[in-house]
Amino acid sequence: MPGDISASPACGKIIFSLPVSKMTSSSKLGRSSRWGWRVGSPCVGLAARVRLKNEPGAYPHESSALRVIRVLTLILGSLWLALAASPAGAVEAVRVTLDEAAVDLTPVVEHYKSESDLIQISTAPGPDGIVRRIAVKAREGGTRPDWIVFALTNDTDEQIDRLLVAPHYRLVGSGVIWPDLGSSRIAAITASQGIRPEREDSPDADIFTVTLDPGTTVTFVAELNTSNLPQLYLWEPEAYKHKVNGLTLYKGIIIGIAGLLALFLTVVFVVKGAVIFPAAAALAWAVLAYACIDFGFFQQIFPIAAATERIYRAAAEAVLAATLLVFLFAYLNLSRWHVRYSHVTLFWLFFLGALVGLAVFDAPIAAGVARISIAAIAAVGFALVVHLASHGYDRAVMLIPAWLLLLVWVAATSFTVLGELSRDLVPPALIGGLVLIVLLIGFTVMQHAFAGGALAQGLVSDSERKALAIAGSGDIVFDWDVSADRIYVSNEVEQLLSLRRGSLEGPASAWLDIIHPFDADRYRATLDAVLEQRRGRIALDFRLRAANGQYFWFNLKARPVVGSDNEVIRVVGTLSDVTEHRNAEERLLHDAVHDNLTGLPNRELFHDRLNGALVLSRRGGAIRPTVIVVDIDRFKAVNDSVGLSAGDAILLTLSRRLGRLLRPQDSLARITGDELALILISEREPDRIIAFADMIRRAVTTPVTFAEREIFLTASIGIALHDSQDDVKGEEMLRNAEIAMIHAKRQGGDRIEVFRPGMRGQGTDKLAIESDLRRALERGEMKVYFQPIVRLGDRTIAGFETLLRWDHPRQGRLMPHDFIPIAEESGLIAELGAFALERTARELSVWQRALEVHPPIFASVNISSRQLLRHDLLHDVKTVLARTPVEPGSLKLELTESLVMENPEYAAQMMSRIRDLGAGLSLDDFGTGYSALSYLQRFPFDTIKIDQSFVRQLGNGSRPVILRAIISLAHDLGMEVVAEGAENESDAVELAQLGCEYAQGFAFGEPMTAHDARRLVGAAPEAA
Repeated sequence: MPGDISASPACGKIIFSLPVSKMTSSSKLGRSSRWGWRVGSPCVGLAARVRLKNEPGAYPHESSALRVIRVLTLILGSLWLALAASPAGAVEAVRVTLDEAAVDLTPVVEHYKSESDLIQISTAPGPDGIVRRIAVKAREGGTRPDWIVFALTNDTDEQIDRLLVAPHYRLVGSGVIWPDLGSSRIAAITASQGIRPEREDSPDADIFTVTLDPGTTVTFVAELNTSNLPQLYLWEPEAYKHKVNGLTLYKGIIIGIAGLLALFLTVVFVVKGAVIFPAAAALAWAVLAYACIDFGFFQQIFPIAAATERIYRAAAEAVLAATLLVFLFAYLNLSRWHVRYSHVTLFWLFFLGALVGLAVFDAPIAAGVARISIAAIAAVGFALVVHLASHGYDRAVMLIPAWLLLLVWVAATSFTVLGELSRDLVPPALIGGLVLIVLLIGFTVMQHAFAGGALAQGLVSDSERKALAIAGSGDIVFDWDVSADRIYVSNEVEQLLSLRRGSLEGPASAWLDIIHPFDADRYRATLDAVLEQRRGRIALDFRLRAANGQYFWFNLKARPVVGSDNEVIRVVGTLSDVTEHRNAEERLLHDAVHDNLTGLPNRELFHDRLNGALVLSRRGGAIRPTVIVVDIDRFKAVNDSVGLSAGDAILLTLSRRLGRLLRPQDSLARITGDELALILISEREPDRIIAFADMIRRAVTTPVTFAEREIFLTASIGIALHDSQDDVKGEEMLRNAEIAMIHAKRQGGDRIEVFRPGMRGQGTDKLAIESDLRRALERGEMKVYFQPIVRLGDRTIAGFETLLRWDHPRQGRLMPHDFIPIAEESGLIAELGAFALERTARELSVWQRALEVHPPIFASVNISSRQLLRHDLLHDVKTVLARTPVEPGSLKLELTESLVMENPEYAAQMMSRIRDLGAGLSLDDFGTGYSALSYLQRFPFDTIKIDQSFVRQLGNGSRPVILRAIISLAHDLGMEVVAEGAENESDAVELAQLGCEYAQGFAFGEPMTAHDARRLVGAAPEAA
């Protein structure tokens, strides 16, 4: 059979006829000896015929090679022509029967995205097995719409009429992010043959009447308005009508219930006026609006465009989320629990309000965020409800059923919008479930509206008011019927004690079995006294034993009721659980006399126990307490290295180690930060006491593992033995042990020292000096002296060196070597240095105003290692220079060579910053250390002070080579030289001959007061 190509007379449709033998249902080509395509273009009357035959003799004068070329050329040309027409293949037809009410075409339709306004599709094979090609042009030229293709087969002998229904909006599969909010789905439908489909009027769906002739297969090509087609059904007209009528009735009932519920809650709000009622009413109105829009009721009353409907739908979901949040906040009264709840709710409401405005510009985004918000509100609300219900909040308990149902509804809705639940009845059922939730919420709210009416109006008697007061206080009723000897208590006590109901109801004596033995006598005596005296009030604390053996504290407040015969007939009152209060008192008492970190007794409890042990020793003599003080060596360095928290853990470990060494009669206490003290009673012999102390020392030296790091510690241990001949007090005995410990620490630590009376003077001098030094500046005992520095060239005053002297009230004048080491050890050196710096700068300013020379007069102040390591030194220098007007570089800071070489890098950095502030730098005691000369070039010194040990060698008439080399080196580096220790004129002459610029010593004057220094330079002396 030849294949022919022709154009259809109708513009806009092209038919390709392809006869194929044995065509399969999937439109695959079977074997055939002839292929043919019918090709044409719109509105063109062109006809052509292409013939391809394989029979021999078709071309008698054609060679075999030419025949093969001709066949291949025709085949390739035909394939190119078919592929250029369209890449789509034939569709599979769906069989339509007479008795089938509805056919779901959604899974069988084929979707296409055309690159122009024309689509060419292969039809489904007809009864004759022929696959045709149809071309459909879009309604509007130049567009590129989406298309769907499906085929229907009527293999009956009757004509079949069906309704093709594509709903505008389906909740099923609409999605969460950028959801599909509905739109007109099908713009037009073209049938490959037969009667043209006709559109039916419907506001909810695109409906077309489709007619299938008997024994035909019709391929339909539909132009889509949107890329998404959520559902396509083929309905029998009467069945579809019954379905629509049924859903209309259901929707009307749901909308009616929702409207009545919203109106009823509004009326309740007007009557009652509480905040939960307008919140519930607003939620009901929001659900009503959402149902009206989803069911299409609103669109029937107010006809709107599809784009506007999407805006209303997104806004309705945002309002539903907002009203749900407002109801949760108002009903649970979240503002009473924490102010943060109010802040979060206001922010959330503002965000949801912004979604309503966003719906005008981008409805899908607003709807997606609103759906996520509804799910979040349901989840967070359920967590809050469960949390508050577990704490006994009645409102939360009553809301659990409604909110649990809301959580189930949110889960079902989530499965629906994600396409997991796809039945047609699911969306209407979800709207009905939402109305049911609001109805249940309304019932919950009504319980608050009408419950406790008499209480709300104040219609209670005095007895009822007292009963309410007892219930509100949380106390437990206690009633003892004396005549029947029967006690009644509320069941809260039995529940607290885990006793069976009625266990505490019985005679008063039965309570003695569960009362703590220490409290039983007071309980019996109190009740007997009330019965005898027939008056008074009971205020009694006692403990009751629970079923598990634990004791609870209760406070009984009661009074007797006297009958007509002047005898006590009842004792009535309340019981209160005061366990927490008593435990708190015990904790406070424990914390007052125990260390918070280790739980050991503190200094106060240690003194009490020590005094008690000494009292017992004086009475019987069998007890001879020994005090042992243990101090961890260099524990501050451990804290600086591993941190304070690790230091606390180490102390806790050591306290537990030492606690395991003690016997029950011994006592361990923490009296200061890293100092522990023991009262040893279990050992009396000195040798055994020393052995025990050595056990303590070895326990401390055992490494402590912290964070995979071993920390090695040592301890200084002081022992104060008991002396039966001496009536010593506990404080004095502890003080003796501390003095022995200090003596052991002075010897290098990791030692055990027993107190001897000779240690007392050595220990108290240093402690007393440190104590007095802390108040020396406040009392004005610290004096500043100035030793002159002379210019050797003309013997004029070039400057002064500042020296400190302490006029101690008891020990007289102390030199720097007597108190400077103690000040450095205790940290007071910083205050002394700042004092000397401030006084020197003030005097230097006076000297420079009185003696205007060039170069200006200068002053030197010694700096210790503690000051150099502190960043406060920079602040002190900056402050002093800002307050006192002195020439730049004239206020010099003296640093020793050994101090600089302890940390050269840090010292160089600090000195550069000091130099930038405007202060001078002088290297003191040069030549006494062992520093490399290469470091000297890195430090910004402007003056070198030669140690007096080199100057004293001049007395033998020789000029030391080292002294000459030092002076020459200093000059080469651009530094000036000051020689210390010039004792006489000959020393001064020789130093001048060596090239030394300045000298100081007794040859030019001893250290003098500020008054004398002013007189020396010609300045006005300071006022007295």
